[in-house]
Amino acid sequence: MKAMQHDADGAMTWTEVPDPVAAPGEVIVEIAAAAVNRADLMQRAGKYPPPPGESEILGLECSGTIVVLGEGVTGWSVGDEVCALLAGGGYAERAAVPTTQLLPVPAGVPLAEAAALPEAVCTVWTAMRDLPAPEPGDLALVHGGSGGIGTMAIQLLRAAGWRVATTASARHHELCRSLGAELVIDYRADDFVEAVQSATEGRGAGAILDVIGADYLDRNLEALALDGTLTVIAVQGGTRAEVDLRRLMQRRVTLRAMTLRARPRTGRGSKADVIAQVRERIWPGFAVGQLRPVIGATVPLVEADRAHALMGSADAPGGKLLLVR
Repeated sequence: MKAMQHDADGAMTWTEVPDPVAAPGEVIVEIAAAAVNRADLMQRAGKYPPPPGESEILGLECSGTIVVLGEGVTGWSVGDEVCALLAGGGYAERAAVPTTQLLPVPAGVPLAEAAALPEAVCTVWTAMRDLPAPEPGDLALVHGGSGGIGTMAIQLLRAAGWRVATTASARHHELCRSLGAELVIDYRADDFVEAVQSATEGRGAGAILDVIGADYLDRNLEALALDGTLTVIAVQGGTRAEVDLRRLMQRRVTLRAMTLRARPRTGRGSKADVIAQVRERIWPGFAVGQLRPVIGATVPLVEADRAHALMGSADAPGGKLLLVR
């Protein structure tokens, strides 16, 4: 098959590679589309290698059709349209996927667009599943509301009963509002702490989902309510910061950080667990139209370099970037 390979300097080439082989419990998926994630750009730059034993090919999620069943596979058939959570391998014609990381394409969602779902939905679900149920009027703050994670977080938090505030550039405010955010803050011009405190009459946000990291830590704590939860899922603004532990104790703050890619395939806290929960708890919302993938742009897979440049630019569209075959 062909796949997008990258060298030590980050140069990408669409080239021949060995065909994937389905191990017991795996299927081979003929890929229709893959989605671009910031982790792909980091891996290409040599800063985020795949877990040991996983594919070196970029791509953390894809959609397509099952063409081969490995030994012992049940519950799936050749011809099934699926999307998949990957540790690597999406920028290719085919991928081997454990059945525990497969999801059926939701009714009403086009096959290619389903590639935008697994990574974002699973990431947001792991960040919000242990939150206490919101009380009437409780507000959640989502940073980066126009991105692939943010557009999904707004929808899932709204569906769970939260009021949602988000930070985004001014040109993406209407998109965020259309997804259910009642407060959209221009992070370049406005102070999100003041905006959140004003919107909650000084109580603060009960939950914050953060993709910035160190640069926002202190202000996130200022914006957080008593007994609030701050969950860090990315560190675009740095990895190191100081924190006053007494301050956390006095405000009874829960500070969490998590990643999805490094989770084991099976066992406690595994990708298999997350996928099973998402299929049961979240997937029905897509079938009834309560939730939807948000696609910012579609680029041919062989032009993945152009998609990466777009994601890293000031003109990046809202939502997911798709690479289609």
